[in-house]
Amino acid sequence: MGSEELNRKGVRRGRVRVADSRMTENDMAGAPHPPLTEYYAREEDRRGWLRRAFDSTAPDYDRMERMSALGSGSSYRRSALLRAGLRPGMRVLDVGAGTGLLAAQAAHIVADPAQVTGVDPSPGMLQNARVPAGVRLLEGSAEQLPFPESSFDFLSMGYALRHVSDLEGAFRNFFTVLKPGGRLCVLEITRPESRLVATLLKVYLGRIVPLLARIVARQADTPRMWKYHWDTIEACVPPARVLSTIEHAGFINVRRVLCLGIFSEYFAEKPRIGSPPPPDARRRT
Repeated sequence: MGSEELNRKGVRRGRVRVADSRMTENDMAGAPHPPLTEYYAREEDRRGWLRRAFDSTAPDYDRMERMSALGSGSSYRRSALLRAGLRPGMRVLDVGAGTGLLAAQAAHIVADPAQVTGVDPSPGMLQNARVPAGVRLLEGSAEQLPFPESSFDFLSMGYALRHVSDLEGAFRNFFTVLKPGGRLCVLEITRPESRLVATLLKVYLGRIVPLLARIVARQADTPRMWKYHWDTIEACVPPARVLSTIEHAGFINVRRVLCLGIFSEYFAEKPRIGSPPPPDARRRT
């Protein structure tokens, strides 16, 4: 499909409005996707728009997630955490915790909810969280984690990577707050490589789910928010860039597990003290 002019720097790709793909690395600022101008005009507007959108739609989130989960419910979350190496006794930080769906599974695995902390930039999502008693929930973001160095054994993020403003900065922060030997687990929905599967997923998440949201949601902005979720999936940087960014932050044993051609599980570890630095990784300052 050819492009059409939207504004000074906008083009249309399919049904997703994004900023000009010819922008420089400085323009991108490490973002997981260019600005989606159908929702906000500039990269610097992203964070404020997202906070308002999540705050206003938070009461509907769990209901919509259950309806559209595509098999990625509580059992999948728990098995992914176990594959990443989460074990009883670990101290866990869940970034982009939202309503606590991943943090709740982590609490069950570590067998002590007090060992789990969740952070999210949306107070509305945190107010609607349902987690075991003892789990601590705080306002915070991947770009500004309110914790000292080497605080956690395990750091998770579930389906929130597309919403950060700076991938490199986020992974550097993850590296900092993890203890040496700590483990990273990032779950994300990835645009399928198969054109047919990608088209089917686009119809489902981009059209059917927002339509269903108009019927079952209680908040007026929920249908648009769920269309936004698909648009971020479609516009997101490819998995290879996510993997290289994790490596550049200093992590080792970086790998991706793909489930059902859609669910990407990014796993990595922070080197233990005395371990040689990973090859080709950038020097951290």
